[in-house]
Amino acid sequence: MVENKYSLKIGVLGTGIVAQTIGAALIELGHEVKMGSRTSKNEKALAFVEKYKDRGASNGTFEEAAAFHEITFNCVKGEHVLEALSLTNGALYDKLLIDVSNPLDFSKGMPPSLIPALSNTNSLGEEIQRLYPDTLVVKTLNTMWSGLMVNPNLIGDGNHVNYICGNRYEGKFITRDLLKQFGWKDENLIDLGDITNARATEAILPIWLRLYGVRKNGAFNFQIVG
Repeated sequence: MVENKYSLKIGVLGTGIVAQTIGAALIELGHEVKMGSRTSKNEKALAFVEKYKDRGASNGTFEEAAAFHEITFNCVKGEHVLEALSLTNGALYDKLLIDVSNPLDFSKGMPPSLIPALSNTNSLGEEIQRLYPDTLVVKTLNTMWSGLMVNPNLIGDGNHVNYICGNRYEGKFITRDLLKQFGWKDENLIDLGDITNARATEAILPIWLRLYGVRKNGAFNFQIVG
């Protein structure tokens, strides 16, 4: 991570390992974080606040986290994302939503497949943008292990790729700045274009999960050669 010159108020939706990892990294950078869940009594969220209570951490409902300020990370498990976002009750209006989720279907066990209605000719990123047209939805960080999301220098001197896609330049500009704070090199951040490109990045998950099954750890990523 790189030195941060300013502090932002950022909501984080979800309480799992991805939410915890991103939330902790944002706090280390000096930002204030509100972790959101179904209720303000979520045990994982309360434990997060207890750990970082003197460093700007708080928690609340999905709606309260989304309303915290202008930027929200969606770290909810893919199959529950649309339901969770429905509980924000308009708090995402005209705000930036950085979506790191994937539409994984675990109903038949491991490895999961992609939810049919949210793959191939559609994507979870697109579905979110369709349901919340006034929200700046940016898809990124969904093609890797959570440890690399916030610390790309863990492997290969940070020389591996992360994708960005979204419909509006201003959303991608802010997202790119936050990613560089995490330590991502500008040349390794590939802007694929509009949110329909989430179809491609979400489709990386089937091969990623199979590689994870072989390697038994998530400390790997992809690089473009040529």
